[in-house]
Amino acid sequence: MSNIDPILLLSAIIIVSTPILLAAIGELVVERAGVLNLGVEGMMITGAVCGFIAATSTGSPWLGFAGAALGAALLSMVFGVLTQLFLSNQVATGLALTLFGLGLSALLGQGYIGVKGPVVPDLYLPVLRDIPFFGPVLFRHDAMVYIALFIVLGVWLFLNRTRAGRVLRAVGENHDAAHALGYKVVRVRLLAIAFGGACAGLGGAYLSLVRVPQWTEGMTAGAGWIALAIVVFASWRPGRLVLGAWLFGGATALQLALQASGGVQIPIEYLQMAPYLATILVLVILRAGRAPGSLGRSFHASS
Repeated sequence: MSNIDPILLLSAIIIVSTPILLAAIGELVVERAGVLNLGVEGMMITGAVCGFIAATSTGSPWLGFAGAALGAALLSMVFGVLTQLFLSNQVATGLALTLFGLGLSALLGQGYIGVKGPVVPDLYLPVLRDIPFFGPVLFRHDAMVYIALFIVLGVWLFLNRTRAGRVLRAVGENHDAAHALGYKVVRVRLLAIAFGGACAGLGGAYLSLVRVPQWTEGMTAGAGWIALAIVVFASWRPGRLVLGAWLFGGATALQLALQASGGVQIPIEYLQMAPYLATILVLVILRAGRAPGSLGRSFHASS
C-alpha cells in the first residue's frame, strides 16, 4: 500500500466512477418515472461503439459523445415503444435490450478493433489546477467529468424544483392518479427513457474515448449492472448516487493500483472481483429507501 500515490488514486476514482455515474443518473430518472429498464448494459455498450465510430470518423471526440448519446437514445426507444405502447414486460424487454445491444455493438465494432481514437484533452483550469493536493485530484480532468456532475445537479434541481419534475415523480408514484389529473403518462415515460438512454450512451462513450481509449468488444464489463445497483443504493436520490459511484470507483481504482504496485501477493482474479463484491456488500448492509410506487408496472390508459 505504501507504493500507492494517494493523489493519483483519488484522481483515478473520479475518472473510473464517471461512466457509472452517467449511466446511473439516467436510470434514476427512468425509474423515478415508474419504468424499470434493465437494458442499461446494452445501451452503454451501444453508446461506446457509436461514440467511437463517430469520433474516429470525424476526428472530434465531442461529435463522438453526441453520436453515442443519440445511438443509445434510439436504442432505448425500442424498449420504450415495446413497453409503453405495446405493454410488453419491462424486465424481459430490458434483458432482451442488453443482449441485443451486446450483439449489435460487436457487429458494428468489427472494423474498429485496434484503431486508436482521438484524444480527449483535459479541461484547462489555470488557477484551480495548481492548488496543492486538490488541484491534481479535482481540477485536472476532462470536461466530461464535470459535465457528469452538472447533469446530476441538473437532475436534482429538475426533480425537486420544477413543475415538470414533480409531474415525472407523480407519474412514477401513481400513474393512474397522474392520468386522472390529465398528465400524459406515456409521453413522460418515453421522454424519461430517451434521457436515460442518452446518459447511458455518454457513459459508454467515456469508456471507449477516455478510459481505454479504443474499441474492445464487451468493454463495459458489467458497468450497466453496477449502475442499476447504485440507483437502488442511492434510494433514487441524485445526491447519494454520486457517493455510490465513487464507492465503486474507489474499489475499482484501488484494485488497479494494487495490481500495478505488485506489492500485494493476491491472485489477480480476487482483485478483479473486489469492486463487485464491495457493491454487493454495501447493498446488503445499507437498506434502500422506498421505490417509486408504480416502478415496473405497465400503464393502461383505460384503467
